[in-house]
Amino acid sequence: MNLQLLWYIPNQAQPGHRGDAVTADHNSLETLTTQARALEEHGWGGALIGTGWGRPDTFTVATALAARTTTFQPLIAVRPGYWQPAQLASAAATLDHLTGGRVLINIVSGKDDLAAYGDREGDQAHRYARTREFLRIVRKLWTEENVTYRGEHFTVTGSTVVPRTVARDDRRHPRLYFGGASEAAERVAATEADVQLFWGEPLDDVAERIDRLKRLGEKLGRELPPLEFGLRVTTVVRDTTGQAWADAEAKVAQMASGGIARDPNRFTAVGQQRLLDLAARGDVLDDNLYTAPGKVGGGGAGTTWLVGSAEDVAKSLRKYQALGITHFVLSDTPYLPEIKRQGDLLLPLLRG
Repeated sequence: MNLQLLWYIPNQAQPGHRGDAVTADHNSLETLTTQARALEEHGWGGALIGTGWGRPDTFTVATALAARTTTFQPLIAVRPGYWQPAQLASAAATLDHLTGGRVLINIVSGKDDLAAYGDREGDQAHRYARTREFLRIVRKLWTEENVTYRGEHFTVTGSTVVPRTVARDDRRHPRLYFGGASEAAERVAATEADVQLFWGEPLDDVAERIDRLKRLGEKLGRELPPLEFGLRVTTVVRDTTGQAWADAEAKVAQMASGGIARDPNRFTAVGQQRLLDLAARGDVLDDNLYTAPGKVGGGGAGTTWLVGSAEDVAKSLRKYQALGITHFVLSDTPYLPEIKRQGDLLLPLLRG
């Protein structure tokens, strides 16, 4: 598997996400298209587009950006419950067909404002059992015809998706990315996902999780090709190591003073709590994994940062690659300048 090098496009209702520039047109089609085209021009494969109630609809944003680009791959975050599996399978297959096979899908099972769109949360076991069925049905609809599936959570009868997804080489359909660190989530990933995404945890922790997921897949009888692994992390890259750390520490100080809003998605999910707990082990782990952002409000991929020169950060990412990570979803703010900086400075080192 070749390296997949992706960024993050912040489809947010409010400006200033994680310290991004505050502008009135922060989520306009022109602004987001500028970012997507910059990704193409500076060596990126595409970008994750996040999801959550109270934000612009992710699939709509992804479709608009795909229509205005030529190689950009949207990694579209979707939630079972917001989507029914057949609806998602059809929408994604159509966009995949129209773009010549550029669609990637990220399945999200974490908590959201479910009541706002008529879903019911259920307990953790319920959410992940539903996600397992969702993944199975979507994959069947992409690879089979006249699909009938009767489960506890979803049912389809005699269902065929048209147009079909783009198949080439070892690609039969859009890759299905998945995250989650709980036992329930890992059982889903081990058997149903194509790519397991990790947050920015220390190398030993990631190595342990990769080994556990591989063993779990064998134990549960995984029938799919081997599970692939990805890393979603903030990367603070500057011309020199000293400048990178100075900027990172200044940004943390700004967060601590309330100058940057606390992440609204700072939930106490198992994976998020693992990240927050890292701060107790030190402000800097491994060579340059900075945990202090999590102590002052950083959440999700903003909880821990890899900090340094392009050479420093590339060295760290290559260590994750040596563990088996082949998909990287990176980001820093302000988003557009960092797309260009990291595309020009960091990506050639990773590809070289």
